[in-house]
Amino acid sequence: MAFEKLTNSINDLNDNVRDLAKSSTEFYKLDLYKKIIKGVISLVNMMLLGFICLIALLFISIALALLISHALRIPSAGFFIIGALYLLIFIFIWFFGKKHIEKIILIKSSRTFFND
Repeated sequence: MAFEKLTNSINDLNDNVRDLAKSSTEFYKLDLYKKIIKGVISLVNMMLLGFICLIALLFISIALALLISHALRIPSAGFFIIGALYLLIFIFIWFFGKKHIEKIILIKSSRTFFND
């Protein structure tokens, strides 16, 4: 009789441990899914905002280039000046901004991934 109770208790314990393991894996799957989806949504939002800002920058650049060209009375001068300005900005970011941009991306992505 006591041996049967002990056997039943061990079987119940075994079943409970299996249920716990199954529940834990399901929880971690859902948690990982939630975090991945939050990251993807954040990425899509940033890409959409970046695209809109890029279009706005394009129109502002064209308008500024036309304004400079009109002021200098040389039709292509404004476009060369604006192009050179963007080239200088690119070179500056290439040499001095990589680490800073990497740091910002790591901080923002870790906040999105680990804070809930």
